Amino acid sequence: MAVYKVTVATGDMLEAGTNNSISITLVGSYGESRRTTVSFLFLPGKEKSLSVHCGQDLGPIVLIRLHKWRLFLEDAWFCKDVRVTAPNGTLYRFPCYQWLEGVTTVEVREGSGKKLVDDKLQILKEHRRQELAARQEAYRWKNFAQGWPRCLSVDSILELDSNVQFSRIRATNFTGFLIFQGASHFLSGFLLRRTSWNSLDEMRTIFSRAQGRDIGGCLVCCPLPFPLR
Repeated sequence: MAVYKVTVATGDMLEAGTNNSISITLVGSYGESRRTTVSFLFLPGKEKSLSVHCGQDLGPIVLIRLHKWRLFLEDAWFCKDVRVTAPNGTLYRFPCYQWLEGVTTVEVREGSGKKLVDDKLQILKEHRRQELAARQEAYRWKNFAQGWPRCLSVDSILELDSNVQFSRIRATNFTGFLIFQGASHFLSGFLLRRTSWNSLDEMRTIFSRAQGRDIGGCLVCCPLPFPLR
């Protein structure tokens, strides 16, 4: 009987925890463990420790599978990392740093930064192939307009995976900033102006000095939606 000590860490950001069921499978060079439940409750910034019992030594641990199961309501979980200590004392680290949503299984490789030529096991080669295919499917390009740089082929950022969107806190702050700026421009007459601007200096009168420099500096790559005489 081989016993592996496993520690699962949850991120410390807002709403990182979950009350959904999380289980784990260890995959080694000689075989894999049975699926073992970690917990039904994870709190932000906390760790869960458990022992995984195997009938034989799994050899070097090359990747893990994290399984998320929704009991009642969906509750996304942000996994920070997983640490596995083998019976011989070898410590394996698996940096995750991603959201798990819905009923899903995520495979995480051991974090030693290996190259393609280092993947001797077929399971690692297949994992790399699937990961590349998933990224190619998620990030496709399209032409927004003739002469413009290409952009992601999505109609809204909400279509993107949550792991590449702004964090909830960052998104809230960004939205609040846009509302504040929109209100400031409206009150200053910027949004109600019906005629063209005579000069950049005239435009800068409704902005702070720093904001005026930013506007003047971005004309090359971001043309203004109104004409300048």
